[in-house]
Amino acid sequence: MSLLWRSKQTRIGVCADRILVSGAKPVPVEKDFLETLTNVLSTRKGHQVSIVLADSFVRYMLLAWNPALKNEEQWLALARHRLATVYGAQAAEWEVKLTATAPQGARLACAIERKLVESLAEKSVAAQTDLVSVQPFLVAGFNQIRERASAGSCWLVVEEPGRLTLAYLQKGAWIAVRSRRVDPSWRVVLPEIIERESACLALNETCTRVIVCAQEAFDTGMHEAFRLDAVSYRDLALA
Repeated sequence: MSLLWRSKQTRIGVCADRILVSGAKPVPVEKDFLETLTNVLSTRKGHQVSIVLADSFVRYMLLAWNPALKNEEQWLALARHRLATVYGAQAAEWEVKLTATAPQGARLACAIERKLVESLAEKSVAAQTDLVSVQPFLVAGFNQIRERASAGSCWLVVEEPGRLTLAYLQKGAWIAVRSRRVDPSWRVVLPEIIERESACLALNETCTRVIVCAQEAFDTGMHEAFRLDAVSYRDLALA
């Protein structure tokens, strides 16, 4: 008879102001988030670690479907070119990955500073943990709510301190991704935000189906004209 030993697994959400850890309380960042992460990893020796990075560490760009692009290398080349056009020379220092939701649908380019990715790997090795993945929050969150977003159209709204990431989805496929600064009153003016973003996309009518991923509890009954659903930021990060 043989025994199979499974490595312990830990999921970590890395934010600028706190570190979320599966099975534990959030750890506030006092000075530097990487220093706080180092302390967390030091308590997880031998664990397999999956990290979800807050959207504040990631640049997103949506690439429309292009039948002329035949392979992943060509898509990546386009993504890097578009990022360099928008952000300049600094884009050369970014690690770029692509994700898709439909065979002939748009690709979401996710860019993270290469030095940050390398730092995460180095700290994992130093703590004797096995870093199995690094994933942007928007992608991790979408994967968790995908079934809910597969019918019709909806907005996915992700709150992080001082900002919202808004993704517009049709039948579960990426249509638009936007980021905007907000103040604490954003919950009250959410309909106006959605209406403005819908107008920017030239939608025939405002999409009123909204899945909100908030830092704290969100009252889904506060806007009667909208079909609101709420999920916890922490729950999605650590799912």
